[in-house]
Amino acid sequence: MNKLLHTPEGFRDVYGTEFLKKNIVKNTLTDKIKEFGYMNIETPTVEYFDVFSSNIGTIPSNELYKFFDKEGNTLVLRPDFTPSIARVAATYFADYKEPLRFMYSGNTFTNSSDLQGRLKEVTEVGCELINDGSVDADYEIISMVCNLFKALKIKDIQISIGNAEFFKGLCEESKMDKDTELSLREMISDKNYFSAEAILDGTSIDAKLKNSILAVPDLFGKEDCLIEAEKIAVNERSKNAVKRLKDIYELAKKDGIEKYISFDFGILSKYNYYTGIVFRGYTYGSGDAIFKGGRYDNLLSEFGKNAPAVGFVATVDQLVEVMNRREEGFALCDI
Repeated sequence: MNKLLHTPEGFRDVYGTEFLKKNIVKNTLTDKIKEFGYMNIETPTVEYFDVFSSNIGTIPSNELYKFFDKEGNTLVLRPDFTPSIARVAATYFADYKEPLRFMYSGNTFTNSSDLQGRLKEVTEVGCELINDGSVDADYEIISMVCNLFKALKIKDIQISIGNAEFFKGLCEESKMDKDTELSLREMISDKNYFSAEAILDGTSIDAKLKNSILAVPDLFGKEDCLIEAEKIAVNERSKNAVKRLKDIYELAKKDGIEKYISFDFGILSKYNYYTGIVFRGYTYGSGDAIFKGGRYDNLLSEFGKNAPAVGFVATVDQLVEVMNRREEGFALCDI
Protein backbone atom coordinates (compact mmCIF):
# COMPACT_ATOMS: atom_id res chain seq x y z
CA MET A 1 0.00 0.00 0.00
CA ASN A 2 1.32 3.46 -0.93
CA LYS A 3 2.02 5.83 1.92
CA LEU A 4 -0.53 8.63 2.30
CA LEU A 5 1.59 11.77 2.37
CA HIS A 6 -1.10 14.38 1.88
CA THR A 7 -4.37 15.43 3.50
CA PRO A 8 -7.87 14.95 2.03
CA GLU A 9 -9.07 17.65 -0.34
CA GLY A 10 -10.14 20.75 1.57
CA PHE A 11 -7.96 20.01 4.61
CA ARG A 12 -4.38 21.02 5.35
CA ASP A 13 -1.51 20.81 7.80
CA VAL A 14 -0.54 24.03 9.57
CA TYR A 15 2.95 24.36 11.03
CA GLY A 16 5.92 26.68 11.54
CA THR A 17 5.41 30.38 10.80
CA GLU A 18 1.88 29.81 9.48
CA PHE A 19 0.89 28.23 12.79
CA LEU A 20 2.33 31.19 14.70
CA LYS A 21 0.46 33.63 12.45
CA LYS A 22 -2.84 31.84 13.06
CA ASN A 23 -2.24 32.04 16.80
CA ILE A 24 -1.44 35.77 16.60
CA VAL A 25 -4.71 36.45 14.77
CA LYS A 26 -6.77 34.19 17.02
CA ASN A 27 -5.30 35.63 20.22
CA THR A 28 -5.72 39.21 19.01
CA LEU A 29 -9.40 38.57 18.28
CA THR A 30 -10.14 36.77 21.55
CA ASP A 31 -8.30 39.34 23.67
CA LYS A 32 -10.26 42.19 22.10
CA ILE A 33 -13.62 40.40 22.46
CA LYS A 34 -12.89 39.85 26.16
CA GLU A 35 -12.58 43.62 26.54
CA PHE A 36 -16.27 43.82 25.61
CA GLY A 37 -17.13 41.59 28.59
CA TYR A 38 -17.56 38.25 26.82
CA MET A 39 -16.69 35.01 28.59
CA ASN A 40 -15.13 31.92 27.07
CA ILE A 41 -17.23 28.90 26.27
CA GLU A 42 -16.24 25.61 24.64
CA THR A 43 -18.58 23.21 22.87
CA PRO A 44 -17.71 19.76 21.47
CA THR A 45 -16.55 19.32 17.89
CA VAL A 46 -19.14 16.52 17.56
CA GLU A 47 -22.86 17.17 18.10
CA TYR A 48 -26.07 15.23 17.55
CA PHE A 49 -27.45 15.63 14.05
CA ASP A 50 -30.64 17.22 15.39
CA VAL A 51 -28.67 20.29 16.54
CA PHE A 52 -28.13 21.10 12.84
CA SER A 53 -31.29 19.63 11.33
CA SER A 54 -33.42 21.40 8.71
CA ASN A 55 -35.79 22.58 11.47
CA ILE A 56 -32.96 24.60 12.97
CA GLY A 57 -32.29 26.35 9.66
CA THR A 58 -28.57 25.70 9.37
CA ILE A 59 -26.68 24.36 6.32
CA PRO A 60 -28.18 21.59 4.13
CA SER A 61 -27.87 18.02 5.41
CA ASN A 62 -25.75 16.95 2.43
CA GLU A 63 -23.05 19.42 3.47
CA LEU A 64 -22.63 17.88 6.93
CA TYR A 65 -19.98 15.33 7.89
CA LYS A 66 -22.23 12.61 9.36
CA PHE A 67 -21.40 9.37 11.12
CA PHE A 68 -22.84 7.02 13.77
CA ASP A 69 -21.86 6.13 17.32
CA LYS A 70 -22.13 2.61 18.77
CA GLU A 71 -25.69 3.27 19.90
CA GLY A 72 -26.77 4.16 16.38
CA ASN A 73 -27.15 7.90 16.99
CA THR A 74 -26.39 10.15 14.02
CA LEU A 75 -23.57 12.53 14.87
CA VAL A 76 -22.01 15.41 12.90
CA LEU A 77 -18.86 17.46 12.91
CA ARG A 78 -20.08 20.98 13.71
CA PRO A 79 -20.46 23.15 10.59
CA ASP A 80 -21.50 26.21 12.56
CA PHE A 81 -21.00 27.35 16.17
CA THR A 82 -24.24 29.28 16.67
CA PRO A 83 -26.68 26.35 17.12
CA SER A 84 -24.23 24.78 19.61
CA ILE A 85 -24.10 28.01 21.64
CA ALA A 86 -27.90 28.23 21.50
CA ARG A 87 -28.10 24.68 22.85
CA VAL A 88 -25.75 25.55 25.73
CA ALA A 89 -27.66 28.72 26.62
CA ALA A 90 -30.99 26.87 26.63
CA THR A 91 -29.57 23.98 28.68
CA TYR A 92 -27.49 25.71 31.35
CA PHE A 93 -28.83 29.27 31.36
CA ALA A 94 -32.53 28.62 30.86
CA ASP A 95 -33.64 30.91 33.71
CA TYR A 96 -31.19 33.75 33.06
CA LYS A 97 -32.92 36.97 32.00
CA GLU A 98 -29.94 39.35 31.95
CA PRO A 99 -27.75 39.57 28.81
CA LEU A 100 -25.39 36.62 28.28
CA ARG A 101 -22.14 37.25 26.41
CA PHE A 102 -20.29 34.16 25.12
CA MET A 103 -17.12 33.96 23.02
CA TYR A 104 -15.54 30.90 21.42
CA SER A 105 -12.88 29.65 19.04
CA GLY A 106 -12.37 26.37 17.22
CA ASN A 107 -12.75 24.59 13.90
CA THR A 108 -15.85 24.05 11.78
CA PHE A 109 -16.36 21.51 8.98
CA THR A 110 -18.35 21.81 5.75
CA ASN A 111 -18.66 18.82 3.40
CA SER A 112 -19.31 20.65 0.16
CA SER A 113 -17.93 19.98 -3.31
CA ASP A 114 -18.59 23.48 -4.68
CA LEU A 115 -16.24 25.47 -2.47
CA GLN A 116 -13.99 26.48 -5.39
CA GLY A 117 -10.75 25.65 -3.63
CA ARG A 118 -11.89 26.84 -0.21
CA LEU A 119 -11.06 24.88 2.90
CA LYS A 120 -13.54 22.39 4.32
CA GLU A 121 -12.06 22.82 7.78
CA VAL A 122 -11.54 26.38 9.00
CA THR A 123 -10.68 28.02 12.30
CA GLU A 124 -13.24 30.52 13.58
CA VAL A 125 -13.52 33.00 16.43
CA GLY A 126 -16.91 34.39 17.32
CA CYS A 127 -19.28 35.62 19.97
CA GLU A 128 -22.99 35.63 20.79
CA LEU A 129 -25.04 38.17 22.78
CA ILE A 130 -28.13 36.45 24.18
CA ASN A 131 -31.19 37.81 26.03
CA ASP A 132 -30.99 41.24 24.41
CA GLY A 133 -33.25 42.08 21.49
CA SER A 134 -32.42 45.80 21.37
CA VAL A 135 -30.90 47.84 18.58
CA ASP A 136 -28.07 48.60 21.03
CA ALA A 137 -27.20 44.89 21.04
CA ASP A 138 -27.14 44.88 17.22
CA TYR A 139 -24.86 47.89 17.26
CA GLU A 140 -22.58 46.40 19.93
CA ILE A 141 -21.87 43.49 17.59
CA ILE A 142 -21.36 45.76 14.55
CA SER A 143 -19.03 48.12 16.39
CA MET A 144 -17.08 45.16 17.77
CA VAL A 145 -16.35 43.98 14.23
CA CYS A 146 -14.89 47.43 13.47
CA ASN A 147 -12.74 47.19 16.60
CA LEU A 148 -11.48 43.74 15.67
CA PHE A 149 -10.44 44.85 12.19
CA LYS A 150 -8.57 47.78 13.75
CA ALA A 151 -6.92 45.53 16.36
CA LEU A 152 -5.34 43.68 13.43
CA LYS A 153 -4.25 47.01 11.86
CA ILE A 154 -6.71 46.54 8.97
CA LYS A 155 -8.14 49.97 8.13
CA ASP A 156 -9.74 49.60 4.69
CA ILE A 157 -12.90 47.83 5.83
CA GLN A 158 -16.56 47.71 4.89
CA ILE A 159 -19.41 46.27 6.90
CA SER A 160 -22.43 45.59 4.72
CA ILE A 161 -25.70 45.23 6.64
CA GLY A 162 -29.07 43.91 5.53
CA ASN A 163 -32.20 42.83 7.36
CA ALA A 164 -33.82 39.45 6.74
CA GLU A 165 -37.16 40.84 7.91
CA PHE A 166 -37.40 43.16 4.93
CA PHE A 167 -37.45 40.32 2.40
CA LYS A 168 -39.63 38.15 4.66
CA GLY A 169 -42.12 41.01 4.89
CA LEU A 170 -42.41 41.15 1.10
CA CYS A 171 -42.85 37.36 0.95
CA GLU A 172 -45.46 37.48 3.69
CA GLU A 173 -47.42 40.13 1.77
CA SER A 174 -47.29 38.01 -1.40
CA LYS A 175 -48.53 34.92 0.49
CA MET A 176 -46.03 32.72 -1.36
CA ASP A 177 -45.37 29.21 -0.04
CA LYS A 178 -42.23 28.35 1.95
CA ASP A 179 -40.52 26.41 -0.84
CA THR A 180 -40.91 29.32 -3.26
CA GLU A 181 -39.56 31.71 -0.65
CA LEU A 182 -36.49 29.54 -0.04
CA SER A 183 -35.75 29.20 -3.76
CA LEU A 184 -36.25 32.91 -4.30
CA ARG A 185 -34.03 33.77 -1.34
CA GLU A 186 -31.18 31.76 -2.82
CA MET A 187 -31.49 33.50 -6.20
CA ILE A 188 -31.66 36.97 -4.66
CA SER A 189 -28.73 36.23 -2.36
CA ASP A 190 -26.69 35.29 -5.46
CA LYS A 191 -28.05 38.39 -7.24
CA ASN A 192 -29.36 36.07 -9.95
CA TYR A 193 -32.06 38.41 -11.23
CA PHE A 194 -33.23 36.32 -14.19
CA SER A 195 -33.73 33.13 -12.15
CA ALA A 196 -35.59 35.12 -9.49
CA GLU A 197 -37.81 36.57 -12.20
CA ALA A 198 -38.50 33.09 -13.60
CA ILE A 199 -39.57 31.86 -10.16
CA LEU A 200 -41.94 34.81 -9.69
CA ASP A 201 -43.38 34.41 -13.19
CA GLY A 202 -44.57 30.98 -12.12
CA THR A 203 -46.71 32.49 -9.38
CA SER A 204 -49.89 34.57 -9.29
CA ILE A 205 -48.30 37.36 -7.24
CA ASP A 206 -49.38 40.91 -8.08
CA ALA A 207 -47.12 42.57 -10.68
CA LYS A 208 -46.30 45.55 -8.45
CA LEU A 209 -45.26 43.27 -5.61
CA LYS A 210 -43.20 41.16 -8.01
CA ASN A 211 -41.30 44.28 -9.04
CA SER A 212 -40.71 45.16 -5.41
CA ILE A 213 -39.25 41.71 -4.72
CA LEU A 214 -37.07 41.87 -7.85
CA ALA A 215 -35.77 45.28 -6.71
CA VAL A 216 -34.26 43.77 -3.53
CA PRO A 217 -30.89 42.76 -5.11
CA ASP A 218 -30.39 46.36 -6.26
CA LEU A 219 -31.02 47.86 -2.82
CA PHE A 220 -27.44 48.38 -1.73
CA GLY A 221 -25.20 51.33 -1.00
CA LYS A 222 -25.02 54.03 1.63
CA GLU A 223 -27.84 55.82 3.46
CA ASP A 224 -29.75 56.63 0.26
CA CYS A 225 -30.69 52.99 -0.28
CA LEU A 226 -32.65 53.05 2.99
CA ILE A 227 -34.90 55.71 1.46
CA GLU A 228 -35.42 53.54 -1.62
CA ALA A 229 -36.22 50.53 0.57
CA GLU A 230 -38.85 52.53 2.44
CA LYS A 231 -40.63 53.24 -0.82
CA ILE A 232 -41.23 49.54 -1.53
CA ALA A 233 -41.82 48.42 2.07
CA VAL A 234 -45.36 47.09 1.76
CA ASN A 235 -46.15 46.19 5.37
CA GLU A 236 -45.07 46.92 8.94
CA ARG A 237 -42.63 44.02 8.96
CA SER A 238 -40.62 45.44 6.08
CA LYS A 239 -40.93 49.02 7.35
CA ASN A 240 -39.65 48.06 10.78
CA ALA A 241 -36.69 46.31 9.14
CA VAL A 242 -35.69 49.57 7.44
CA LYS A 243 -36.17 51.55 10.66
CA ARG A 244 -33.88 49.13 12.50
CA LEU A 245 -31.10 49.79 10.01
CA LYS A 246 -31.65 53.54 10.29
CA ASP A 247 -31.32 53.33 14.08
CA ILE A 248 -28.05 51.38 13.76
CA TYR A 249 -26.72 53.98 11.34
CA GLU A 250 -27.53 56.79 13.77
CA LEU A 251 -25.58 55.02 16.51
CA ALA A 252 -22.68 54.56 14.09
CA LYS A 253 -22.71 58.29 13.33
CA LYS A 254 -22.39 59.10 17.03
CA ASP A 255 -19.29 56.91 17.25
CA GLY A 256 -17.85 58.16 13.97
CA ILE A 257 -17.78 54.74 12.26
CA GLU A 258 -20.53 55.33 9.70
CA LYS A 259 -17.90 55.52 6.93
CA TYR A 260 -17.31 51.79 7.40
CA ILE A 261 -20.99 50.90 7.03
CA SER A 262 -23.07 50.26 3.92
CA PHE A 263 -26.38 48.50 3.38
CA ASP A 264 -27.41 45.57 1.22
CA PHE A 265 -30.96 44.20 1.38
CA GLY A 266 -29.89 41.35 -0.88
CA ILE A 267 -27.83 39.77 1.92
CA LEU A 268 -29.93 36.69 2.67
CA SER A 269 -27.84 34.08 4.45
CA LYS A 270 -28.09 30.37 3.68
CA TYR A 271 -28.72 30.02 7.41
CA ASN A 272 -32.48 30.27 7.69
CA TYR A 273 -32.42 30.97 11.42
CA TYR A 274 -31.63 34.68 10.93
CA THR A 275 -34.60 36.89 11.83
CA GLY A 276 -33.21 40.43 11.80
CA ILE A 277 -30.01 42.14 10.77
CA VAL A 278 -27.59 40.11 8.67
CA PHE A 279 -24.14 41.50 7.97
CA ARG A 280 -20.81 40.82 6.28
CA GLY A 281 -17.40 42.35 7.03
CA TYR A 282 -15.02 42.82 4.08
CA THR A 283 -11.55 44.15 3.35
CA TYR A 284 -9.23 44.20 0.34
CA GLY A 285 -7.33 41.00 -0.32
CA SER A 286 -10.23 38.60 0.27
CA GLY A 287 -12.95 37.73 -2.21
CA ASP A 288 -15.31 36.59 0.51
CA ALA A 289 -16.59 38.11 3.74
CA ILE A 290 -14.26 37.62 6.71
CA PHE A 291 -16.86 38.44 9.37
CA LYS A 292 -20.40 37.08 9.11
CA GLY A 293 -23.27 37.39 11.54
CA GLY A 294 -26.74 38.56 12.39
CA ARG A 295 -29.75 38.33 14.66
CA TYR A 296 -31.56 35.05 15.34
CA ASP A 297 -34.42 35.60 17.79
CA ASN A 298 -36.16 32.24 17.26
CA LEU A 299 -33.25 29.81 17.27
CA LEU A 300 -33.01 29.28 21.04
CA SER A 301 -36.69 28.29 21.19
CA GLU A 302 -35.74 25.17 19.19
CA PHE A 303 -33.83 24.10 22.31
CA GLY A 304 -36.45 25.21 24.85
CA LYS A 305 -35.50 28.82 25.69
CA ASN A 306 -37.35 31.80 24.25
CA ALA A 307 -34.71 34.49 23.98
CA PRO A 308 -33.44 36.97 21.36
CA ALA A 309 -29.80 36.76 20.27
CA VAL A 310 -27.27 38.28 17.90
CA GLY A 311 -23.66 37.39 17.08
CA PHE A 312 -20.91 36.95 14.52
CA VAL A 313 -18.02 34.72 13.52
CA ALA A 314 -14.64 35.58 12.01
CA THR A 315 -12.66 33.19 9.80
CA VAL A 316 -9.08 33.15 11.08
CA ASP A 317 -7.66 31.46 7.97
CA GLN A 318 -8.96 34.25 5.73
CA LEU A 319 -7.55 36.93 8.02
CA VAL A 320 -4.11 35.30 7.86
CA GLU A 321 -4.33 35.27 4.04
CA VAL A 322 -5.31 38.94 3.96
CA MET A 323 -2.47 39.96 6.26
CA ASN A 324 0.04 37.89 4.27
CA ARG A 325 -0.86 39.85 1.12
CA ARG A 326 -0.35 43.24 2.74
CA GLU A 327 2.97 45.03 2.80
CA GLU A 328 2.66 45.73 6.52
CA GLY A 329 1.05 42.30 7.16
CA PHE A 330 2.52 40.75 10.24
CA ALA A 331 5.42 43.25 10.41
CA LEU A 332 3.64 44.90 13.33
CA CYS A 333 3.49 41.59 15.18
CA ASP A 334 6.30 39.65 16.84
CA ILE A 335 6.50 36.26 15.09
